[in-house]
Amino acid sequence: MRYHNITKDDMLNGDGLRVVLWVAGCSHCCKECHNPITWDPNGGLPVDDKVKEEIFQQLNKPYISGITFSGGDPLHAANRLEVRNLMEEIKAKYPDKTIWLYTGDTWEKILHYPLLQFVDVLVDGEFKVELKDVNLMWKGSKNQRVIDVQKSLQQTDPTNPVLHCGDYE
Repeated sequence: MRYHNITKDDMLNGDGLRVVLWVAGCSHCCKECHNPITWDPNGGLPVDDKVKEEIFQQLNKPYISGITFSGGDPLHAANRLEVRNLMEEIKAKYPDKTIWLYTGDTWEKILHYPLLQFVDVLVDGEFKVELKDVNLMWKGSKNQRVIDVQKSLQQTDPTNPVLHCGDYE
């Protein structure tokens, strides 16, 4: 897995103050994407132990609510396994911190991915410029959803996701 940036004390990509890992690799290539530099899975720098330690140092701070995986797309084939492994490590070390995940994939396509067991909130769907709304919380276009993953997975029918309390239109 490769990454472009680690944002600290972020207030835009999830609730509370967060650390954000911007991974490299995205096959969605949404028109007017806010971060097209992250599309190339070979771009950026490798995520190594030093990068993980930087993330853990941020998560050690009591005022940091958790981590957000964004990009690019953390669920791009080049990222999926290593993102899953890092999420598992984070949940083991920081069980009270939340994990948010942004992906261009839809909930219905990924709801059986094993890594979702570690995700608290998922923002799904491609960015659609024709549905762009700067007043939306935590998402860029009206087609995207902010999903409470754990509540959704516990339902009898997980294909109908439970929206996170902040998914306002």
